[in-house]
Amino acid sequence: MKRLILVRHAKSDWPEETEDFDRPLADKGLQDALKMSTFLKTSNVAIDYLVSSPAVRALNTCKIFNQTYQINYITDEKLYNPSENNFQSVIYDLKDEVDSVAFFSHNNGISNFANSISDDIFHFPTCGVAGFEIDCKSWSEFDSANKKLLFFYEPNKIQL
Repeated sequence: MKRLILVRHAKSDWPEETEDFDRPLADKGLQDALKMSTFLKTSNVAIDYLVSSPAVRALNTCKIFNQTYQINYITDEKLYNPSENNFQSVIYDLKDEVDSVAFFSHNNGISNFANSISDDIFHFPTCGVAGFEIDCKSWSEFDSANKKLLFFYEPNKIQL
């Protein structure tokens, strides 16, 4: 059994003269990322590995989760401005020793991908998190494996 956790980057800012890729987190985003990572950790949501879009706002969200979880992370450019196939490509690149992975990415791609693997209808708010159980032993079996939604959390609806 594998677990896939999808995290939309936290609330970002868009200062003048800043390219989309370089947008930083807003103060609210910093607070929400810390709140969400702490909530997941204290709720015993296991995460073995983090994979982030290299865009500043997603990577900084990932780094905050990394401070909470103290685990390895990498970036993958396929998670920036992603299509559903981009997510699957990153999944197929995972080593089978990884049982629970969190991806940090962007809308609309992350919402579209979540909807493609679930009967539930998602629209991820910033720093929204969805967790799925994937009934497989190898990530290479992802496409044909049964997928079950375990949770969907929004930062404005959780309390520590």
